[in-house]
Amino acid sequence: MITKNIDQAALEQSIREQNLAVYVRTFGCQQNEADSERLLGIALAMGYTKTDEPEKADLILVNTCAIREHAEKKALSIVGQYKHIKEKNPRLVIGVCGCMPAQPHRAEEIKHHLPYVSFTLAPGKPEELRPLILKALSGPKRQFVFDEEKPAICEGLPVERNEKHKAWVSVMYGCNNFCSYCIVPYVRGRERSRASEAVIAEVKGLIADGVKEITLLGQNVNSYKSDIDFATLLERLACLDGDFLLRFMTSHPKDVPDALIEVMAKYPQKIAPHFHLPLQSGSDAILKEMNRHYDKEKYLLTVKKLRQAMPHISLSTDIIVGFPGETEEDFLETMNVLESVRFDLVYSFIYSPRKGTVAAKKENKVSANDKKDRMQRLLALQATISKEIHLTYENKTVRVLVDGEAKNGKGMLSGRTAQNKLVHFEGTPNLIGNYVNVHITRADAFALIGTQTKG
Repeated sequence: MITKNIDQAALEQSIREQNLAVYVRTFGCQQNEADSERLLGIALAMGYTKTDEPEKADLILVNTCAIREHAEKKALSIVGQYKHIKEKNPRLVIGVCGCMPAQPHRAEEIKHHLPYVSFTLAPGKPEELRPLILKALSGPKRQFVFDEEKPAICEGLPVERNEKHKAWVSVMYGCNNFCSYCIVPYVRGRERSRASEAVIAEVKGLIADGVKEITLLGQNVNSYKSDIDFATLLERLACLDGDFLLRFMTSHPKDVPDALIEVMAKYPQKIAPHFHLPLQSGSDAILKEMNRHYDKEKYLLTVKKLRQAMPHISLSTDIIVGFPGETEEDFLETMNVLESVRFDLVYSFIYSPRKGTVAAKKENKVSANDKKDRMQRLLALQATISKEIHLTYENKTVRVLVDGEAKNGKGMLSGRTAQNKLVHFEGTPNLIGNYVNVHITRADAFALIGTQTKG
């Protein structure tokens, strides 16, 4: 049994001797996935072993999202279920990490209504995880950590990656944009970028380990600015030797300089011909209320430049339906952009008010019925567009990086093309992590279906 006065080295030795296990549950964006790999890496370095079953864990870390209320409620519900595991295993340590507990009202809720939670940890303080765990093991006092000071960038923390052939690499953190609907600047802090040499060294290591796809991450990745800008960083990475593909997300439409487009076009074998460019709304009036710092004309000009430089580029976007004050005419402006741009994929969301943001205080709310109706119309239009685009792939052969077994049937694998097209085909698990050629025989709105070919 671990005692209160044992020192840190002895605590970690005890973790190893008792073969204690850690379980990590992740909600939210790709940045959260990358953060969870670091949290898991820290726990494993302390001596924990990984488990995929929370019932077998001695340490549970829940990495949460705050971008929408639904994500928060789901995370709170899951944490609530762990109460019964704690009752059966009193030594269990439960930590709630990420964006949700960085909000004071959520932290207070956890503190007063979830007494079995040992600690909270905001997303800008991963280096605090180890001492938080050790303190939780050595005594019953609960701990709640906030980003009261400007978060620093900590290099050299251990990372346990979920996949061997793909990797996330965070190049910057935080956001300075303060879109009126978004909680991110309040929970992740202001923008701060890693030194380019640190990013390049990490990517070199991944390439040496055989990683085939590397995604550069940031809340606004193309606002990266350290000793060099993002376009220069991307070019330096593209010049590295090896068989790998670079992706990046998420970008802000106001920060897409010609230099970035030129770099993408210059290295088609190393930089994926895909750009995720969140629109949010096609209405200039709503974009202004959202504090997006661009209008429809500027957005469409960026799309034009991307397609002129890379005719075969695929484009995806984010759309918010039902932002306060959105009229039917505003919504039709959004539909007009979908029809004119013809995105390959759209991630659409019904507006969710976030406490503490400017938009949450607006009174001219859109009715639930109008939100639902507009969402259904948007989804129907985009499904038609996606299907039409995918039909152009039929009877063509595409190169696919195999990610894993498909969810839609036994014996089926799934992977993605350089243009980020989801492809399903029959195959065996030994193909996971490798490139294969797939002849497309059928297309639907959400995926391409085909058969593997040789060569």
